[in-house]
Amino acid sequence: MSQFREWGVELIKKAATDLPADVESALKRSRDSEVPGSTAQNVLDNILTNIALARAESTPLCQDTGLVNFFVTAPSGTDFEALKGDLIAATREATKRGYLRPNVVQALTGKNTGDNVGENLPYFLFEVGQGPEIIVNVMLKGGGSENVGAQYRLPDARINAGRDLQGVERAMIDAVFNAQGFGCAPGVLGVCIGGDRAGSFMGAKKQLLRPIDDVNPDPELAAFEARLVEQCNKLGVGPMGFGGKNSVLAAKVGLLHRHTACFYVSLTYMCWANRRAKLIVADGKATLV
Repeated sequence: MSQFREWGVELIKKAATDLPADVESALKRSRDSEVPGSTAQNVLDNILTNIALARAESTPLCQDTGLVNFFVTAPSGTDFEALKGDLIAATREATKRGYLRPNVVQALTGKNTGDNVGENLPYFLFEVGQGPEIIVNVMLKGGGSENVGAQYRLPDARINAGRDLQGVERAMIDAVFNAQGFGCAPGVLGVCIGGDRAGSFMGAKKQLLRPIDDVNPDPELAAFEARLVEQCNKLGVGPMGFGGKNSVLAAKVGLLHRHTACFYVSLTYMCWANRRAKLIVADGKATLV
């Protein structure tokens, strides 16, 4: 196995077994804010225990290790096909070693490929960067969280949502309410305003790469993200849908330009197991973040 393939295995292992510190801290804050002795607090206690055990024993955080999504930024001239081949091989090896559950099946027959590799899977998004380093972000996204994603076409008379931030807020609150506990709350909302149908969903997914505690550089969107979390948490869905103060850990919102006749708003929901990791390769040396 080439060096880059082994780095890819370690990247996937980290994402599958070691929840990022910012996500764990947010879950601890949520736990402390729930009513002492409540079901919500008990659920979060169990989640935090699970996180510690997975990290200590290098075992997956959740039985559904999801689908593998790679977001790659590399300098001009990089052999992207070779890099893609290495990361596909890493996905197969990570599955063989037990860091990933085989989740990929043929669409119609349901036959499992056995190695998490199939048509357009793992998913890749390649971008040319300005720096000399190669950066690979991996996201593991489970079926439960993927199932409660949503897309709205505004205006939407059903929820009285117009083509403005208030309309976007109504759409996202509607989506979180409809998800209830099925997305394994408390979750993270990746939101994209604008784009076409396909691009809007991908724009929303890319928002999930942002740390929980970062602040949107657009002041209006930063205020909107905070308000969206506040309003969604008033729904009382709570951890795993059992009720409580914490239904959402964070909301990350991005904008894309759109066609004048279209106004799409897309939600990519991420469960509490917000599994992401980053590999930075510079001067032949690899760093996992």
